[in-house]
Amino acid sequence: MFLSRRTPQLPTPEEALKGRPEPAFEVPSQHTVLGTPLLGPYPQGLETADFGLGCFWGAERKFWQLPGVWTTLVGYQGGTTPNPTYEETCSGLTGHTEVVRVVYDPSVVSYERLLKVFWEAHDPTQGFRQGNDVGTQYRSAVFTHSPEQTATARASREAYQRVLTGSGYGQITTEVVPADDRPFYPAEGYHQQYLDKNPAGYCGIGGTGVSCPIGVAQADDRA
Repeated sequence: MFLSRRTPQLPTPEEALKGRPEPAFEVPSQHTVLGTPLLGPYPQGLETADFGLGCFWGAERKFWQLPGVWTTLVGYQGGTTPNPTYEETCSGLTGHTEVVRVVYDPSVVSYERLLKVFWEAHDPTQGFRQGNDVGTQYRSAVFTHSPEQTATARASREAYQRVLTGSGYGQITTEVVPADDRPFYPAEGYHQQYLDKNPAGYCGIGGTGVSCPIGVAQADDRA
């Protein structure tokens, strides 16, 4: 897809594209499914979670379908290039991965429940790829917004590793890092809620079929 490296690898800061101080495009104001604003500030009491799990088209749909999710939007995160475009991210020269930002009501859906959806919706052992999608922009990542999120995400990674290992899978490659260190840049308007606008569109999301043990009680209660 576009200009991708033959062997995916993250660029050094010196190799990364310079980007730009301001976005190169405008982002729609409203979620096409939920009818809520895409960009903040968000209502008091809501929390934010950022997940990278492969192509963000199908990944976003996984989260907007959950009760308690107030809004979702897709973007680029984890790299060094400010305000990248989709084509630049696909070049492998920004360091960013495709990410879904989830704004949710923790009184309705827990962070553990979001993590369970995240882990089960993709194969976190594949490195710079998800299935046939190959590139640094498809790597698995969790960008956390509090020490509590960081601790919970890391604990869930350890728990899922145990059951994946028992099922014959390799080592999880998912990075868990604070979002403060990795700014989120919203993607172009045509990517936002893509599968709502294009119901027959491509969705490369596919999990391992192995259940993640974290948040099982919450998931059962709120299904």
